[in-house]
Amino acid sequence: MYYATMKTNKLVIAALMISLIAVTTIFFKIPVPLGNGYIHLGDAMIFMSVLILGAKYGAIAAAAGSAMGDVISGYAIWAPWTIAIKGVMALIMGFFILKSAKRTMNRIIGMLLSGLWMTAGYFIAEGIVYGNWFVALVSVPFNIGQFAMGIAIALPLSEALGKTPAGKLFFFER
Repeated sequence: MYYATMKTNKLVIAALMISLIAVTTIFFKIPVPLGNGYIHLGDAMIFMSVLILGAKYGAIAAAAGSAMGDVISGYAIWAPWTIAIKGVMALIMGFFILKSAKRTMNRIIGMLLSGLWMTAGYFIAEGIVYGNWFVALVSVPFNIGQFAMGIAIALPLSEALGKTPAGKLFFFER
C-alpha cells in the first residue's frame, strides 16, 4: 500500500512540475536578439523537478513541461529538440547528484553540467534549424545566462524548501 501511495504522490508532483515548468517558460521569457528563441525561467523549475523527483521523473517533467511551453508560446518547431535536450539535461543532473545531493556543491556541479549540455544541445539544434552557425553561436551566452539564472533561483529555493515540511518530498534525505 505504501509503495502505491508513493508512486501516486510522485505522479502528482511530476504533473505539478510539468505545469510549473511550462508556466515559467511561457510567462517569464525574453526574446533573444538575432534569433527566433527566448530565454526563460523554466530551467529553475527543471532543476527543482530533479531535486524533488530524481532523474527519471525529473526528466519526464523537464521534457514535457518545456515542450509544452514551446508549443503554447508559438515555438512548436523547437518542441522535438526541447524534449531531447531538456530531458537529457534533467537526466545528467539527476545522475550526477544521485549519491551526493545532500552536498550543495554537488547540486551546483550537477546543474552546471546539465546547463552546459543544454547550451551545447541548443547550439547544435539552432545551427541545423537556422542553417546558420553564427546565429547559433550568438545564442550561446543567452543560454548560459538562462541556466545560470535557473541555478541562482533553484539553489536558494531548494535550500529553503528543504527546511520546511516540503523537504520530505525531495528524492534524497536532507
